[in-house]
Amino acid sequence: MRIQESIIGDSPALAAALEQVSRLAPINRPVLVMGERGTGKELAAQRLHYLSPRWKAPLLKVNCAALADTLLESELFGHEAGAFTGATHTRKGRFERADGGTLFLDEIATMSTRLQEKLLRLVEYGEFERLGGRETLQVDVRVVGASNLDLRARVAENRFRADLLDRLSFDVVHLPPLRHRTGDIEELAQHFAVQMCTELGWELFPGFTESAVRALQRHHWPGNVRELKNTVERSLFRWDNAELPVDAIVIDPFESPFAEDEDVMEVKAPGDNGAAMEPVDFHGRLRQFEVRLLRSALNENGFNQRRTAAALGLTYDQLRGMVRKYGLSGRGS
Repeated sequence: MRIQESIIGDSPALAAALEQVSRLAPINRPVLVMGERGTGKELAAQRLHYLSPRWKAPLLKVNCAALADTLLESELFGHEAGAFTGATHTRKGRFERADGGTLFLDEIATMSTRLQEKLLRLVEYGEFERLGGRETLQVDVRVVGASNLDLRARVAENRFRADLLDRLSFDVVHLPPLRHRTGDIEELAQHFAVQMCTELGWELFPGFTESAVRALQRHHWPGNVRELKNTVERSLFRWDNAELPVDAIVIDPFESPFAEDEDVMEVKAPGDNGAAMEPVDFHGRLRQFEVRLLRSALNENGFNQRRTAAALGLTYDQLRGMVRKYGLSGRGS
């Protein structure tokens, strides 16, 4: 078995976190992985597992926030037949199925205090009962928890057990956000772009222009690597040209090409004695709107003027005339 997906980058912040993970891997203790959404907490758990002596045994994953309390209890610890409506047969939980291996508990901060108590017993003694069962079962599972929340603050709010936090935090790995790894952004973007080319049927990735790379490096990336991946894939899809380097980065798919040019003007009724409206350069504003709309449409259609004309509802000759009028014939215009 091998790690399915590697953590890409060689920035000092990432290198320090990965070195900590590698040193922790052979130590048979619980570990907490902390980091913002999209920083790669699941990949860090994979690295912990596959570099450990448990690498041949199962690595199972559960998102604690995705299931209601009773369903999560059944998912983790299993249930006996008749334990609840619909439980027609005995079912092993993730802990039994991960025996000898690792269980990754993502968003562990959302787990109820009742289940936290049951988890504490398992982490301390390896013992638990299935839901609706009376038999005490024994397993050997390494627990790796992950959260993007401040667990000590939740302890102070009585929303997370202090004794469980103590037990889970043999060591805590802090994954750096992408804004602290700016040197890795271009390498990550290239990686995701090559993957997307395969899906789009492109033979080769034509690369990014310098302005596109600058746009990627300027963004704050609150969604971290996951947001970067989505942005790169979206930008290639909209670029739709396998021959020319990608020049347009589409970070916000909700941004309308019309929104920034819409001025809300109050129309006053005859006889309205309100303050006079400030003079507006109507023709200048109209020209700005046309230029931005044309540039956006040309970018989205890979500067193919026939496709752009069709997208805008213009004839080919009409579009050519406007392109000449505004000097938009080149990508750098």
